Amino acid sequence: MPAPYPAITFEPAAAYPEVTPLRAALTAGDWAGVHALLDPLDWNGRSLLVGLAGEVSGIEPFLRSVTAAHPGDTLAPTLLAAHLIRVGWDIRTGARAQYVSREQFEQFHAYLRQAEQLLIDVCARDPGNAAAWQLRLRAARGLELGQAEARRRYDRLSRAFPHHVSAQQSLLQQFCPKWSGTWDKAFAFARECMAAAPEGAHNAVVLAEAHLERWTDGDSSAERARYRKDPQFKRDIWEAAQRSVLHPRFEHRHGWVSVRSMFALMLCVAEFWDAAIAQFTALGHLASEYPWSYLGGVEGLEKFRGEAYAKGGQR
Repeated sequence: MPAPYPAITFEPAAAYPEVTPLRAALTAGDWAGVHALLDPLDWNGRSLLVGLAGEVSGIEPFLRSVTAAHPGDTLAPTLLAAHLIRVGWDIRTGARAQYVSREQFEQFHAYLRQAEQLLIDVCARDPGNAAAWQLRLRAARGLELGQAEARRRYDRLSRAFPHHVSAQQSLLQQFCPKWSGTWDKAFAFARECMAAAPEGAHNAVVLAEAHLERWTDGDSSAERARYRKDPQFKRDIWEAAQRSVLHPRFEHRHGWVSVRSMFALMLCVAEFWDAAIAQFTALGHLASEYPWSYLGGVEGLEKFRGEAYAKGGQR
């Protein structure tokens, strides 16, 4: 009998060792410890960890006190802004706008405006702070500042830190129709990100994500089924995988779990079963909540994983 599939965890601390001590340092009010964990990281890793730090409950008073006590330190207001944005989005929820109440929007925008004021100051004092600019992209989307302003913020970030994957993913969301964009604009940007990045980099995942958004936007199961058969869709997913997760220079640096998770799903959708199996194998028990949150979480992952192994080969 084959061994059972590994039980999946969406817990980022299982993949990135800095997460648990960072959460502990924030909860304990250990500011030196927070710096010691974040300062050695490149902007890719620091942006990821700043976002995860923002999810820690109850840290707003501590971060406000540090921000007041250390006015020259841009890390504290960046973390505080990340936390405020997270609280605001939790209030808004991920629902489409028509399902969000007026009261939710008011609270959501209030939190984002607080974060925006903090980040304006951070970016003025530290223009190369990629984590702060990335957060400003998310704030711009929530505050409905428009496509041009979002692109301006992204361009400002990319001048200092080209190929910032999570910033590209944030701008892609802005360009999708659900945020008043167009599919043409979303796909043009996704292809721009993939083409500009070195082969083996994570950036081709942006094109896979654009196709995820388009596929799940289908009005019916029949429409989604037709999309899976579209030759352009299949070519795009295969090319994106070849330039990233299937390339010999692909690295398991910060963010790799979400990149392989996206390709595990989209290679299944495109019916490249063996390539999908390679992603599930590389991930083992790890996965990122997104994109599987679009498809029922762990249950959806297990469904696609089982189908990949059944149709692509033997365990």
